Order: sequence, then structure tokens, then C-alpha cells
Amino acid sequence: MRRRARHASGSRRAFLATLGAGALAGLAGCSSLNLTNEETQNGGSRTSTPLSDRPDAVYYPTHVDGMAMSGMQKANGYACALTYTVPETFWLVTGDETPKASPTAGDEIHVMPVVWDTKTGQRLTDLSPMLRFADDGAVVTSNAPWPMLSQRMGFHFGDNVALPGGGTYDVSVRVGAPAVRRTGGVAAPDSATFDFSLAYSAAELDAIAYRTLDRAGERGAVDPMNMEMLPDSTLPKPDALPGRPLGTGTVGDAAVVATVLDDATRFSGDESDTYLAVSPRTPYNRYPLPMAGFSARVDGERYDLTETTDADLGHHYGVTIGGDIERATVSLDLPPQISRHEGYETAFFDTASVTLGA
Repeated sequence: MRRRARHASGSRRAFLATLGAGALAGLAGCSSLNLTNEETQNGGSRTSTPLSDRPDAVYYPTHVDGMAMSGMQKANGYACALTYTVPETFWLVTGDETPKASPTAGDEIHVMPVVWDTKTGQRLTDLSPMLRFADDGAVVTSNAPWPMLSQRMGFHFGDNVALPGGGTYDVSVRVGAPAVRRTGGVAAPDSATFDFSLAYSAAELDAIAYRTLDRAGERGAVDPMNMEMLPDSTLPKPDALPGRPLGTGTVGDAAVVATVLDDATRFSGDESDTYLAVSPRTPYNRYPLPMAGFSARVDGERYDLTETTDADLGHHYGVTIGGDIERATVSLDLPPQISRHEGYETAFFDTASVTLGA
């Protein structure tokens, strides 16, 4: 079923703790996370019109961009990298509607903060960053970027930002308390603030690599960007998840992996309980799908699954059950309410079920 799309005139709002202070200091300036030499296509127009005939599935976008990083900071058990690229078109998600957010006059950059737990390297999907841009002490603009998914970068927060032009800006990124459960020692402070110096020019933005894709519109996905300075956004492969695997299925083009842990102690149960963990992810790149609603039926009883970030399981949805689990029917009840870059905006909307196990 084709998603209903509206146009929005504007948009709102494994690198672990072993990285030492010296390494962080070396990342204080702007560094490039551009495409490789083989991927680069500089020059020419950057304008790409979204496809009119798109599959209701993950597909190759019309183009990919490189990006730059202004720095990385640590605070309260978190690390934050401030990355950016040229202004981008993306799609918001409200229920099953996908209003398009196109760059508007004055938009200078597409800003993309990435936040992760320094101890486990888990990228955090449940925060609400607030960014403030200041020039010589005077606040220029504030911005609350959207939770977002792209094929090259995976999960991040992002939005287009209107600025007066190239120059140097003091940028503060503040995050509040977690919105979902944290387990396995993942940090959960009430807040954290990170301060950056963002310097760019029009010429530097023009130098960010751009490449069009011959396979645009075909089912598939481009490979993740090589970001050695940031933790991986992908989830563990099915055979790398802890516990006893129930199997892998598909719901709304999302791969759904389920595993059962015999000890539910760290999930508010006890040693006699079992824990059903459901790990939905994008096909091809195994990115998490947060802000969704999942339920499971086990032995005729329905359970709502709790969204969780765990040190070993990563982002998943789970429930503690007082008994053994041999078979579970997993249902997507609410599509992931995260914004999407091109290639993801038509996928993961079919509310359906899949049965896993013997």
C-alpha cells in the first residue's frame, strides 16, 4: 500500500570508552567522512528529484552525499559527534503518513548529531537533542533535530538548519533523560551537554562529495558509510545475539529476529523467568527500527513488548514471561515513527505478523 505523502514547507527542530583523551583532542577540528575516491562524483548539479514510482520497500536512493564532522565530546557516560552535510530532503512520519520536508530558503546545512554510550558503544535512539547555534555569544538559532534513518549513516538525529552563512559558530547539544528502558549497564543520566565549534564555508560545503546512483528505485540499499571514528549503527547478526534463537522472519520489509534468554534478571524478572527479545532491523544494513509498537503472542496470550537498549542485545523490544518459550507470533502494531532519508520512506509500514519458533 502506497504511503500517503504530504509536503511540509519546512522541518523542525565499535568506538568505545577505550578512546583516550588524546584521541578525542585530535578530533576537535573538522574532519571529512566523505565518499571514497571510487564513489566520488564532484561537480555538476546536486539536485535530484525523488522518484515518482517507488516500491513499498527499501530501495536504492537517487544519490548519496558525503559529510563532515566538527568534533566529538564526552559527558555523563555519553559521547556525541556533531556531523553535517548539505541540506537534504527527508520524510517525516506521523502514523502512516509521510510528509516530505524539503530544504527551504536560508537552509545552510543538514546537521546530524550522533550520541552513544561510551561504555558499550551503543548508539542511543531515544533522546531528544536540542541544539543552540551562537555567533560571538549571540544566539543565532535553536533546533531540535528529528530521530532519523539513512542508508549511509544509519540511525542519527538530523534536520536542515538556517544560518546567516559560512563562519564559525558555537554549538551546544543538550540531551535529556532516556525515553526507553536501558539495561545491561547502558548509561542513563538525566541530561548531558556537549559544546562544539562548527566552522564551515560555502566552498567547503561544495566540496562535500555527491554521487548519483544508476540503480535508483531498485530494491536494495547502499553500504553503510565507513565511519571509523563513530560506533557502528548496525545490530548484531542473528547468530551473534545472546540466548536461544527462535528464528528470523519479515514484517513490512523489516527483518525480525527473536531470541529467548533463560535468565530475565536484568529485565525486571528473575532467574526462573524467560525473556523474549525481538530485534527488528532494516534489511541489508541491519539498522535498528526505534519508536515502533510491537507485540507478541505466546501460548495464546498477548504481550506488549517494551522498547529497550541493552548492552548485549542492542536496540530491541522485549517482555519477561514466567515460562518457557518455544514459539512466538510477533506483530508490528505501530510503524516506526522515525523520519527517513530517501530509500526508507516507503518501507516498514505494513502492520502484519510473523510466527517464529518450532
